[in-house]
This record gives sequence, structure tokens and C-alpha cells, in this order.
Amino acid sequence: MTTDVHPNAHAGFATGTTEYYDRVRPSYPTNCLSYVRSQLPNSKSPLKIVEIGAGTGIFTRALLTHPEWATSIGTLRAIEPSNGMRDFWTKCVQDTRCTIVNGTFDNTGVEDGWADLIFIAQASRSILNQAFHWCLDYGKAFIEFDRILNKDGAAVFIWNLADREAAGWVAQVQHCVEARGNGSPRFRLDVLRQAFSTLEYTSLFHPREDKEWAHHGLATDETVTDRALSWSYIAMLPPDEKAKVAESIKDILEQGDDKVWINKEQGTFQDPHTARAMISRKK
Repeated sequence: MTTDVHPNAHAGFATGTTEYYDRVRPSYPTNCLSYVRSQLPNSKSPLKIVEIGAGTGIFTRALLTHPEWATSIGTLRAIEPSNGMRDFWTKCVQDTRCTIVNGTFDNTGVEDGWADLIFIAQASRSILNQAFHWCLDYGKAFIEFDRILNKDGAAVFIWNLADREAAGWVAQVQHCVEARGNGSPRFRLDVLRQAFSTLEYTSLFHPREDKEWAHHGLATDETVTDRALSWSYIAMLPPDEKAKVAESIKDILEQGDDKVWINKEQGTFQDPHTARAMISRKK
């Protein structure tokens, strides 16, 4: 089995951190999932789906409970390199149509031409912790996607990103955490677009179709702090360093630049995100 996944992903998402990770990460806006379903022929059902980088199953569960996807799924084969994540996924995803195995972006173990659809998605407060950016060789990944998709298949990439343009406190929290990145890969749209310009991609897939949605979740000071502490390279820090991160975020949230209260007495405020879906259809 190839190990073309960034080592910080293995270390930061080890057994013992996954329940915390699953509890503090947000899920996906339903209109984003509805849009993706609307872009697929209704005749393509029940669908054979491969989900790569499935993590703790946040996206898997979102699909299974979505009214337009729940009846469309025939078989879902999840791929996840982290032992701890797979164990948690197995406990939380209770559906006989779904299985999970060890694998990576460039070595899924799926048969040639089996899949109607590949999903790569990550629910995250951060613009840093998105599943596909942990891939170390995008070219190999696209070759693998082409191999396992059937002739009419598509790969769908979904990001749920904290919107640093929407509020000063969001940008400040991002900067606080990114300063401790220690070599971890970071999601940047321009870098991602370079991946979709590789020879492997352009020779195997049509130009991607992009759509994005602004949306707001509900946050508290505790959830914002806990999500930041769940990021892989923060989880790896010594306790005293993690305490410094938590204290810095506390100061940022107390200042509250552009914080929009939902219920100030209860301590809840808007949590701005941008969801982005990219659909890449096989040539």
C-alpha cells in the first residue's frame, strides 16, 4: 500500500483524537449536496460511490441522511488511510450499503471502471484541513480516479471553508493557527487550480464545473476554540503550546471583530463559511 499522504495527517489524526475531531467539525449545507445530485442523470441510480479520505464519516452520514441522496446510493466504498478515523467511521456509519477500507488517493484498491462517482470532501472550520490537500502527488491521484471511474463517471470535490473575508475574527483565528502549520499543506484556491492544470488531469478529465455558496452556521467561543485545537498540527503540539493557542483564540473572540450575534445571552454567533463544489467529468 502506498503511503502518499502527508505524515502530519497520520500523526495529527491518530487514534484517540477522532471523537473530538468528529464532534467539533461542521457538516455540509444541504443545497450544496442537492446541487451535486442535480448535475447527475436520474437514470444513474442506484449509484456506485467511492469516497476517498472519508475520515470519521461526517460526509458519509450527510449523504445518507440527505433526502435526494438517501435513495440514490447503491453501494458506497469509503477509503481512509488513518486507522483511528476508520475505526470511528465503522462505529458511526450504520448502513449495509457502506464499507470502509485502508487506502489512499493514488491506491484505492477499487476495481477498474467500478465507480459512477468519486467524492472527496472535508468538513472543516479551517481552510487548511481539506482531504485532497494531504495528497502528495496529484498526478497519480488523477490517474487512479480515471482508472476506477466508469466511462460516464465523475469526481466531485467539496470544500466547506471558513470565510475569512466575512468577519475579522475568522481571519484572525485562521492566522493564529496557520502560524503554527509546521510544514502542513494549506488549501489555497490558486494552488488547487494548478493541480487541475496538470497533464494528467487535462488529458483524462473535462474542465471542472465550479459552484460556491455562502452560508452561516452557529458557533460559540467554545466550538471555535475546540475546532482550532482539532486541526492536525495543533493536536500534535505539546500541552503548553496548545494552551497558548487556546488563550490567543480567547483574546480574539473577546475582541470579536465583526462578530454577528445570534443570541448574545446564550453566547451564540454566526459562523461564516463558503462551500465550494467542483465536478470533474471523465473524458
